[in-house]
Amino acid sequence: MTTVVLLGTLDTKGVEYDYLRKRVEQEGCEVLLIDAGVQGQPLAQPDIPREQVAAAVGADVTQLATVGDRGAAIETMARGATATVLDLFAQGRLHGLLGLGGSGGSTLATQAMRALPVGVPKLMVSTLASGDTRPYVGEVDVTMMYSVVDIAGINRISELILSNAATAIAGMAKNYATFQPSTHAKPLVGATMFGVTTPCVTEARKALEERGYEVLVFHATGTGGRSMEALVNGNFLVGVLDITTTELADELVGGVLSAGPDRLEAAGKHALPQVVSLGALDMVNFGPIDTVPDKFRQRNLYRHNATVTLMRTTPEECAKLGRILANKLNQAKGPVALFIPLRGISMIAAEGGVFYDPEADRQLIEQMKSGLQGHIEVHELDMDINDPRFAQAMAQRLDELLHSQKLTQTNKVGGAS
Repeated sequence: MTTVVLLGTLDTKGVEYDYLRKRVEQEGCEVLLIDAGVQGQPLAQPDIPREQVAAAVGADVTQLATVGDRGAAIETMARGATATVLDLFAQGRLHGLLGLGGSGGSTLATQAMRALPVGVPKLMVSTLASGDTRPYVGEVDVTMMYSVVDIAGINRISELILSNAATAIAGMAKNYATFQPSTHAKPLVGATMFGVTTPCVTEARKALEERGYEVLVFHATGTGGRSMEALVNGNFLVGVLDITTTELADELVGGVLSAGPDRLEAAGKHALPQVVSLGALDMVNFGPIDTVPDKFRQRNLYRHNATVTLMRTTPEECAKLGRILANKLNQAKGPVALFIPLRGISMIAAEGGVFYDPEADRQLIEQMKSGLQGHIEVHELDMDINDPRFAQAMAQRLDELLHSQKLTQTNKVGGAS
């Protein structure tokens, strides 16, 4: 039977969760109610009590309540709720997850939601859904619904909002439980793109599509890189064409489009074939030019448009980026091919461009090459990154690596039998 999991703090939101449970059951779904509250007595009967949630991470709920640190309690119960939710999912007892709350409840429930694979229905009814939802949604498909009124009892407005939420999660969960992907689905490949690498990615995408792949292109804006790697972690992708690694520069220097310190690691951890390049490592991203930090005002800045200002990475920063990239690629468990465009790593870094800086590029390439281990393929091509031949070479090599891995896996299966 399709099962919807409700996750929340029943000491403050028990009445509302009890209403949700009844409405979801009316839609024909089984409901499992998880209590992640700490302080007061639950106002609804949970299927999984708070003691069990805390114990999932080695904590004692009574001790958490005694200490009286609400922030620490929420953090602990969020970890316990995440472990509990993942266990239910592994057992096939979760086809959708629904939460409701304010800042604390939203933080707790969405942490568990973000741990679930892409595609599993996740719905958060929140008083914060009309503001900046990035901390709650992250890089996965969390759906947030604004509660309009505070979640404090059942009234004419909240009843309608919660009823809509219950019907929505029930419908999504039923679809997820019975969804069958197309039998003719093509292998999925992830690719990263920026405006200054668009010609390259477009040409490479076409070349891969001609070879029978479906290419998902991710805008390398921080969220894009994390989204691609979330799909890697969810086992959706068979390979990665990581042409645009610019998010590493924002992480190092302090730009606004960082994908976090773990960028460029997921494919390697999962042994996926990956073809990598240096796309847009010549730049760090900021908002409108008046938002650029004072310490960078004398740097080489380029107004990309009214809302985006680019800053050229220095030779020193490029040297660090080269070492960072080499270290990440060295850790890969699968095949890696690195493609280096010797005549420019972005549309504006080629000769004549505003970010043309041969010394910075030299530092990037030399430091990276000196740090790479022998199992990493290196292809240096005397052309800029947007040359169609460069794109075609990367696409061809990824196709070769994917075929080689498939052949190896087939041989292993044959040998085992």
